[in-house]
Amino acid sequence: MITTTVDPEKVTTLKQPARHQKTTFRYNKEFVLESGETLPEFHLLYETFGTLNALKDNVIWIFHALTANSNPLEWWSGLAGAGKLFDPEKHFIVCVNMPGSHYGSINPLSIDPKTAKPYYHHFPTITPRDMAKMYSLLQHKLGINKIHLGIGGSMGGMQLLEWNIIAPALFKNTVLIATNAVHSPWGIAFNETQRMAIESDATWQQQNKDAGMQGLSTARAIALLSYRNYNPYKQTQTDAHLNKIHTFKAGSYQRYQGKKLTQRFNAFSYYSLTKSMDAHNVGRNRGSVTEALKGITANTLVVGIQSDLLFPIEEQKFLAAAIPNAHFESIDSIYGHDGFLIEYQQLEKIIRKHVEIS
Repeated sequence: MITTTVDPEKVTTLKQPARHQKTTFRYNKEFVLESGETLPEFHLLYETFGTLNALKDNVIWIFHALTANSNPLEWWSGLAGAGKLFDPEKHFIVCVNMPGSHYGSINPLSIDPKTAKPYYHHFPTITPRDMAKMYSLLQHKLGINKIHLGIGGSMGGMQLLEWNIIAPALFKNTVLIATNAVHSPWGIAFNETQRMAIESDATWQQQNKDAGMQGLSTARAIALLSYRNYNPYKQTQTDAHLNKIHTFKAGSYQRYQGKKLTQRFNAFSYYSLTKSMDAHNVGRNRGSVTEALKGITANTLVVGIQSDLLFPIEEQKFLAAAIPNAHFESIDSIYGHDGFLIEYQQLEKIIRKHVEIS
């Protein structure tokens, strides 16, 4: 693996990437956020797989969801990897760690140049629209003028949708999975409840990287209830012994999943990213949601999950109806919202039906 740093003030052209690169892009100018706040500078960690061809028409840009990272070959191995739908032997795959996440991009634990200390609780809200504008700066430095396919689910789909509105000619094909045009009151309520769990942690107001971790564990357990639904819990967490009166399998599962996230994430990033998700609204300052969506020109596929409680399928049907010439498909899964990370065989079949993948 090769790690390099790209300074936009000095680099004008990039060499062809190695088969796998993990790279930091640094933007050393002030960046104005949608909120009006500014970042003195920012950096994005991104990974590329494969080689950009001579025509520069083999780019697959993948957008990750809330707590994932910039390596889709890890968390979407059913779709990305050697011999898979998104194949580094054929495609130039790009995935950026979204700003706010602690997997390498600017986040609340990054140093604020104004104070020479970590941002902690003062990290500004970076909206999906802000994220798309940041990615655009990276895209230009990579010398990419056309993206053959952009694909993202959940919060990843929010960023992809915004970028399609900002730069409609950039994308030839777009696949939006289990996402929406405006984050719903239902989704915001789930996120606020998770932030309340973090805030209830007695350590949360401390300025150290481990603050709020017990609260994060509880927040993750709350989130799981929106990612799944009644049926998968019934199938996988039902106790075999009917006479039990405590220490139930489902309770242990919730505690395990909460603790598991604390071993790879932090409360500051989780708190920040849920606020970013809540701020998603493609219609803001664009007249209306439908007016904004009318400007999308890519061949667009919108995929919903029948059992999704967090991003109900009517949200994807709305997107498909509002985006010109968009196609709608649904997948059947017991796994609810998490189905977009699990039902890769259904997803591949649907994507191949609507998108030409060389």
